[in-house]
Amino acid sequence: MSQQTAKKSENIRSAMGRRPVIAAPIVAPSTPADVKGLLAAAIRDDDPVLFFEQKSLYAAKGEVPDGEHLIELGKANVVREGTDVTIVALALMVPRALKAAEILAEEHGVEATVIDLRCLVPLDTQTILREVAKTGRLVTVEENPRLCGWGAEIASIVAEELFWDLDGPIVRVTTPHVPLAAANNLEDAQLPTPERIVAGVRQLVD
Repeated sequence: MSQQTAKKSENIRSAMGRRPVIAAPIVAPSTPADVKGLLAAAIRDDDPVLFFEQKSLYAAKGEVPDGEHLIELGKANVVREGTDVTIVALALMVPRALKAAEILAEEHGVEATVIDLRCLVPLDTQTILREVAKTGRLVTVEENPRLCGWGAEIASIVAEELFWDLDGPIVRVTTPHVPLAAANNLEDAQLPTPERIVAGVRQLVD
């Protein structure tokens, strides 16, 4: 998202994923290296790919491999490993989830696994289920309204597959179910922050 207007700032990734007629991979990288690797894979794919750039990540810096760099579409990345809770995020929410994990470790003694989905379609359910089974707790973080967001799909899958392995309810951190504000400060206030993610995790572990 980028501060513009309610419609122009709206995140449409989940909406695209709910349209089976499109049936295209939905990609949303969070780092410069992933942009290169996922874009290269998208270009080489035989089918159309929906590749979502995040304007608010344009200023992000990071190491980018030299030469050819390909990342398999539909393969999530475990960017931090922990033992107490699994946080699943996408695009802009990944660095915020990592910041929240740092706060949790330093101030609350909670070690969080952070999964960067990279793609909504195809969804890497194997990685999600494997990591949630290790920690027994799940928090999803998405810059979408709670209703019909991608976090609901992941929560449903985990509840069906790992119900008896869960140590608490699944927590979802989302935007409010209202149009995004055009004012910079108001839009920023609506998006999930590291502090809100920390609060969501503490619902489970305290």
